[in-house]
Amino acid sequence: MATKRSDVDLVDADVVGAFARAALLATLLGAVAPIAIPIPFSPAPITLQVLFVFLAGLLLGPVWGPASILLYLVAGGIGLPVFAGMNGGLGVLVGDSAGYLWSYPLAAALIGLIVHRGTDLRDPAAVSTPVVVAALVAATALIYAMGVGYMAWLLELELWEAVTVGALPFIPGEVLKIVAAVAIVESGRIDTLDA
Repeated sequence: MATKRSDVDLVDADVVGAFARAALLATLLGAVAPIAIPIPFSPAPITLQVLFVFLAGLLLGPVWGPASILLYLVAGGIGLPVFAGMNGGLGVLVGDSAGYLWSYPLAAALIGLIVHRGTDLRDPAAVSTPVVVAALVAATALIYAMGVGYMAWLLELELWEAVTVGALPFIPGEVLKIVAAVAIVESGRIDTLDA
């Protein structure tokens, strides 16, 4: 049976481009996996991954931002060493810090919805700085609520104890990541990735 070219619907170029940008951001997120600083009293290390979650929401929006994070989670789930400390596998997705990982697509979607005001992409550099900062703070709160909540449940910790080991030590770093994300967006040097 011969197949004619007219029998195949080609994928829209915009979808292919958006998927390629999502895959690129997922790759960058995995590339920072070796940068993980363990904290002796916390099961979660200090990483740069949240910065790339921020950028996914800011640059790819509420649809393709979470899609890029899901690509990253799938890559790690099948065993590629893309999680903090060059780890991979399904065990990481149910381990001590799994709540943080599962919050990432939701955080990217939240940022995208706030900054882009829907599913159509806008230039995040044209959005007011207070709105961008509010979106990043809201996403950070979501990440830590899910991460700390899961950690408290899994390790049978009191909520305050989980907050003490799973959130408080990371706040200064999160402030720096918010500043870095805002600076990257406002620099105008990064394409909004909607070309």
